[in-house]
Amino acid sequence: MKKKIMSLFLVMVLFASMMTGCIKVVKTGEEGKLTGETKFNPGDDVSKFWESEAIPELEKKAIDINTFIKESNGDFKSLAKKYGKYSMGTSGELNYVVKGTGTVTEVNTSSMAGFMTVKLNDYTGNVKIMLQIGSVITGSSVRDSLSFIKYGDYTNQQEFAAISQSINSLIQKKVVSPKTAADYKGKEISFVGCFTASDNSQMLITPVMIKE
Repeated sequence: MKKKIMSLFLVMVLFASMMTGCIKVVKTGEEGKLTGETKFNPGDDVSKFWESEAIPELEKKAIDINTFIKESNGDFKSLAKKYGKYSMGTSGELNYVVKGTGTVTEVNTSSMAGFMTVKLNDYTGNVKIMLQIGSVITGSSVRDSLSFIKYGDYTNQQEFAAISQSINSLIQKKVVSPKTAADYKGKEISFVGCFTASDNSQMLITPVMIKE
């Protein structure tokens, strides 16, 4: 439909130009200069909202992990109405924003989807806490935790997925990577991050902030 509208618009422009005796030649890839449309760039979109909107919102929404685990009483999904956000409004994957402080006991880079394990302060339970470090970050928990990112604002599923990929790429650059994670082993860190509730025995958190 979008292509048909674009083609019709260009035909009308050409017709109008012929009537006035003036034809404007537009180079391939520069159609946006004529139509006002610009090529979608997910990296640019993410960089615009990350520091100004995303981080402040996630910091405000984050619930202390110790409190979360205690309130959930072994069922993370039981806190959906209180703290969670579904990826598709009232359905889909259930995501939470959490924060905590603890010591990094392991940095695992045996696979591309690396992680570091954190032993939380003042916690003696059995829930395993892991922070994703890449080089591959899985899931879309950060994108789906943000209130201002909505599927309907994007042209198609590919653009919506690209936003999550760009967020994860930015996290690798600004927050943590396998290389920087190695420096945290044995140290106490504080963090804010998002995770998808799928296993009550562990949290695989995508960090958006890490501080020593």
